[in-house]
Amino acid sequence: QQEQPFSRPVFECNSLCCCGEGCQNRLVQRGLRLRLQVFRTQRKGWGVRALQPVPAGSFVCEYAGEVLGFAEARRRIRAQSPQEPNYIIAVREHLHDGRVMETFVDPTRVGNVGRFLNHSCEPNLFMVPVRVDSMVPKLALFAAADIAAGEELTYDYSGRFRNFPGASREHKAVEE
Repeated sequence: QQEQPFSRPVFECNSLCCCGEGCQNRLVQRGLRLRLQVFRTQRKGWGVRALQPVPAGSFVCEYAGEVLGFAEARRRIRAQSPQEPNYIIAVREHLHDGRVMETFVDPTRVGNVGRFLNHSCEPNLFMVPVRVDSMVPKLALFAAADIAAGEELTYDYSGRFRNFPGASREHKAVEE
């Protein structure tokens, strides 16, 4: 939908639907189906690579963890030393009426393979908030292009992959 600067919300069929478990609109809730490997990179610590080819558009994995409120996310970040890795991600969704919905996910203690994905300015994955049985979204990562077996999986931590330049309603200094 090139004419719209923001994506529409994504909902999967859920417990309220009568379509059944075989429905094609039950993708993210089925979980990880690909063979992935956590490995030690040369310069970025841990990383994740595909052990099989991944076609463009395929669901890869969820960035799963504890869902936090703003105050708890801020407290945890402030309690960390500069040497500790910070896995907390903040997802801001801009609603049609101008409001912003924020979701904070921390996979530090309770998480999955998604916490080992590295950043890239030219990522091969993109993140989509997907709702299943709750207004709290699952942070689903999809293949942005065909990915070869052995290729490292990355996404843009800033979330700018699908947004157009200047689409953000937040006007903050670059330093922030």
